[in-house]
Amino acid sequence: MVKAASAFDYRTLARRRLPHFLFEYMDGGAYAEVTLRRNVTVLEQLALRQRVLRDVSALDLSTDLFGMRQTLPVALGPIGLAGMNARRGETMAVRAANRAGVPFCLSTVSVCPLGEVAHASTDPLWFQLYMIRDRGLVRDLLAQAREAGCSALVFTVDMPVPGTRYRDYRSGLAGAPGLRGGLRRLGQAMRRPRWAWDVGLFGRPHHLGNVAPALAGRTGLEDFLGWMRDNFDPSIQWRDLDFIRESWDGPLVIKGILDPEDALQAAALGADGIVVSNHGGRQLDGVPATATVLPGIVDAVGDRLTILADGGVRSGLDVVKMLALGAHGVLLGRAWAYALAGGGEEGVSHMLRLIEAEMRVAMALCGARSVREINREMLVQAL
Repeated sequence: MVKAASAFDYRTLARRRLPHFLFEYMDGGAYAEVTLRRNVTVLEQLALRQRVLRDVSALDLSTDLFGMRQTLPVALGPIGLAGMNARRGETMAVRAANRAGVPFCLSTVSVCPLGEVAHASTDPLWFQLYMIRDRGLVRDLLAQAREAGCSALVFTVDMPVPGTRYRDYRSGLAGAPGLRGGLRRLGQAMRRPRWAWDVGLFGRPHHLGNVAPALAGRTGLEDFLGWMRDNFDPSIQWRDLDFIRESWDGPLVIKGILDPEDALQAAALGADGIVVSNHGGRQLDGVPATATVLPGIVDAVGDRLTILADGGVRSGLDVVKMLALGAHGVLLGRAWAYALAGGGEEGVSHMLRLIEAEMRVAMALCGARSVREINREMLVQAL
C-alpha cells in the first residue's frame, strides 16, 4: 500500500483504483503530450533563491482573490467528470476545500449538479462555464450560478473545439462506439471492483447534472462525449463576453489565456481576472508551458487584472514558483483529481495540507514571510 507523502504520490494511488480508461482520461494530454510534459519540467527547472537569517518565525500564506479572504493562494480548479473519480466526488472536493479555506471551482461538465455541490458547501463556489451552442442552456447555467451564490464565474475560452488525446483512443474511451467499446470499458471497470461497486454502480457517475437537460435522458458515457464534441461553439468571439455580462454581474475570470495581446483584450473588455493556462496540455499540443508565458503576460497587464495560473503544479514549491513569476493565485487541477481518486475526501484534504506545508518550507528558506513578498527575486533565473 502506497502512503502519499506528496501530491504526486496520489497519482500512483489513482492509477491503482480507477478503471484504465478513466485514469488515462484524467492523466493524459493532447497528441504527443509535449505541452503536458513541459508544464511540469519547466517548473522543475526553475531554481529558487535560498536566503538565510531573515526571521521567518511568522509566515502568512493568506491572500484575497475577488474580494474574499482565503488561507492559501490556491483554488481547486475545474475538473470535468471529477465525480467519476469517487462517489459524488465534487461534493467531497468542495468540503475539503471549505475546511482548508480555499475556493472550489465547479466545472460545467461535472457529475454532481451545481445545486448539490452548493448545498454541500459552506462557502461560496466559483463556477466554470464553457460557451456552448445552446445559448438557452448557457443562460440557465448562469441563472443557477447566481441562485447558488457563486462568487466568481470562470469562463473557459480555449476550447472552441475539443483537443485530440491519443490516450483516449488507446484506452477505449474514444473511437470505440457501441457495444464493443462499452464492453471494453466494462471489463476495465470490473478489474477495479471497489470503484465499480462504489462509483460505477451506486455513484450515478454518468448523470452529469449541469448538462442533463441537453442530454434528454441519455446517460451513457458515449452520449456525453458525443454531446461535448458537437456542442462546443467554434464561432465564439470576444464580443460574446457581452452575452455573458447580460446574465452575470459578478467577478468574471477568463480562463485559457496564453498570449499578452489576449490578456490585454480581456482587460479592455472588463474582465476582472484571467487564468494563464494551456488547459493542462489537453488542447493544443506544442504550445509553451504556462510558466514560460506567465511573466510576459504579467508585465503586459500590470495591475489591471487578477492573474491566476495553472499547469504542471504538483507541489507547494510549484505554487511558490508560479507566484514568483507573477501570479496572484494558482489553480490546482490534476493534483486534486489524483487525490480524490486515490483517497477520496480525506485525500483532497491531505493534498492541501501537503501543499501548505511545502509552501511554508519554501517561503521560510527563501526568506519570504508573506505571499506579498514572493516575487521574481526569489528565482535564481526567471524565465
